[in-house]
Amino acid sequence: MGGVRRVTDRDFAERVLAARGPVLVEFTAEWCPPCRQLAPVLAELAVEQEGRLAVVALDVDANPETRNAYGVLSMPTLMVFRDGEPVRSLVGARAKSRLLRELDDLL
Repeated sequence: MGGVRRVTDRDFAERVLAARGPVLVEFTAEWCPPCRQLAPVLAELAVEQEGRLAVVALDVDANPETRNAYGVLSMPTLMVFRDGEPVRSLVGARAKSRLLRELDDLL
């Protein structure tokens, strides 16, 4: 069964950049209230879009290399990767319906 999986600096290249199909990465932090607000939305999305879109979360405090590599300054930042490249970046929490509209052309 799908769900939001954790990624780290160590496995980011393998699990995100080398993935087949699009991967939505949430750059998040424990101290971030909007990140906590977005968590159930991403959990639903991960299950509903399983097989079409992988959803992962990266803790920016524990994984500064990846955060710095992509210039992430605000949490939550959502970045969609395809074929090893970021193709969409969104900042801030949002409702599931809005997020689906913003990602529709990538699915």
